[in-house]
Amino acid sequence: MNSSKAQNTLALTKLNLRHDWLKIVLWILGLAGLMAVAAAKFGGIYGTQKAMNTIAETLRTPAMVSLLGPFTATKPYTTAMIYGSEMMVFMGLFAAMMNLYFAVHATRAQEDTGTSELLLAHAVGRQSPLLAAIAELAIINVAAGVIEALGLQAANMPGADAAGNWLFGLGLAAFGFMFGTFALLFSQVVSNARSATILSYSWLGILFVARMGADIQDPDLTWWTIFGWIEKMELYTNNVWTPLALMLGMSVIVLAVTIALAASRDIGAGLITPRAGRARASRFLQGPLSLLARLERTSTWIWLIGMFLLGVSYGSIFGTVGDLAKANPTLSKLLGGAGTDAANKAIILAMANKLAIIFVVVATIPALLTILRLNNDEKKGYLELQHAAPISRLRLFASFAGHGLVVGSLSFLLALVGMVVAGASSATVTISAARYLRGFVGFWPALLVVCGIGALLVGLLPRLQSLVWILPIYGVISLYLGPLLDFPTWATRLTPYGWVNEVPVKAIQWAPVGWMTALACVLFVLGYLAYRRRDLTMN
Repeated sequence: MNSSKAQNTLALTKLNLRHDWLKIVLWILGLAGLMAVAAAKFGGIYGTQKAMNTIAETLRTPAMVSLLGPFTATKPYTTAMIYGSEMMVFMGLFAAMMNLYFAVHATRAQEDTGTSELLLAHAVGRQSPLLAAIAELAIINVAAGVIEALGLQAANMPGADAAGNWLFGLGLAAFGFMFGTFALLFSQVVSNARSATILSYSWLGILFVARMGADIQDPDLTWWTIFGWIEKMELYTNNVWTPLALMLGMSVIVLAVTIALAASRDIGAGLITPRAGRARASRFLQGPLSLLARLERTSTWIWLIGMFLLGVSYGSIFGTVGDLAKANPTLSKLLGGAGTDAANKAIILAMANKLAIIFVVVATIPALLTILRLNNDEKKGYLELQHAAPISRLRLFASFAGHGLVVGSLSFLLALVGMVVAGASSATVTISAARYLRGFVGFWPALLVVCGIGALLVGLLPRLQSLVWILPIYGVISLYLGPLLDFPTWATRLTPYGWVNEVPVKAIQWAPVGWMTALACVLFVLGYLAYRRRDLTMN
């Protein structure tokens, strides 16, 4: 590469780090803190051989394999073995999400706001913004990996060794960086940050689902899923470093392609050119809601179809998960036909509960993205013409909030419907659709409350509106890993999702449904009142 094209890359890297330092610190401390606290807690939870034997049997069930990957350790088990098996896939998912955010933010988002154009007007090389983004990702991941490894060392978990701790930390760093390079690549392909984010998360979801299916059917196939490489490190057993080398090798290949593509496109443009619009506006583009729906139509369809397919992919393994006769023939003979069917049904419903948690948290993402877009579009000046027109703030606020709620709710519902459709054709026992859909009735009010909090922040504290993302992130941590980490009840109820009982295993608790729905309505009203009173330029 010509040195002039990389001019002042170091200065841009320092600028990015200075601009993002608080977000970087919060992400790293959150991930490293979660790992260290969990490691310290595991010693008390799984400190006896009996407890480890019990959880080992649970981790080998198809349901847990699909969620966390296969448990390959052999007796005698150690606390560290249990920890590595439970945490590596989960932490890898969060490491990937962190990198997707910073990769898109440092490249395509900068171009959308015009920041890259201003920088390139000075003594800055043509490829310097991309190279600075790569350097920032490398620094973030190395720092995160080192701090995570040191945190595990400090936790002094029974059965852990230095090699396993450092492999865990550096493996997460390499894994996250690899997905960051994928996001950088997608940022060259599309023409805006929103599309790059959707494409990046879609890729992450596809690879995660492929890993899940491979782990259930044939763990050897997991090598071909890319996401499954993090499982193959065999933490605290064999401590295999080969997957880390594969991740770094893939990162180098993707970066080479990314840099080549970046050199062949214009600033602000993507390799995929948006098609020309209509010569005349549609009659449906006569208000803020119809305009927003038009602008969001592509991402809306991606979310709806993607969530349905996500539900289908999980429902398709119900036949494997809920087949006790194959998983444990001896126990099946002891229980008899009716007992086996009852056990299979209980297993499937328990997994449906965990999936409902995942679905509702994921469905919260498009809802919040649209609600928070109200302030983001104001910052970019997109709403100036609408504010100049005779459009009330109520209509504008309701358009963004209503569209977000509809997309989020439909996404959640379609994920459950996909699970029901695929589950009905694959499961060995019959479970009614109404039983499965208890999950929607139970968890939907929690989605409403989270969106209501987001709407309140939009109106009251627009500069801090991003804090609402803490709720879904902590929600999935507390409910997904809470039972394994022995979280107390109050800790799971720090988010609205924690107030829902184990539907569809249990009957719907109508009292929480009622008060959470009412609370959500109050939050939306308060959000609008705050939005109506504040200055539009205060952002």
